[in-house]
Amino acid sequence: MQAINNYIIIEPIKEELKKEEGLLIMDQHVDDVRYLKAKIISVGNMTEGVKINDKIYYDRRAGHGIEYNNNLYQVIKQQDVVLIS
Repeated sequence: MQAINNYIIIEPIKEELKKEEGLLIMDQHVDDVRYLKAKIISVGNMTEGVKINDKIYYDRRAGHGIEYNNNLYQVIKQQDVVLIS
């Protein structure tokens, strides 16, 4: 699977849950978080500044889902990436 133009294919990274005294607690409430973390799987030929395997944060409202080989990925535009970690 190869992204084209300024598109990036990412695999979302799920937030870790913490368990304290029988309660599951997330570091931040999901609805309060505007940006989500992901790993880059493929970059288009017109993208700059990002590469495969980079960990990024992207706008949660960006892109759309795609299923490939029974795995769910997100397709976003380069402009939706807000930082590389």
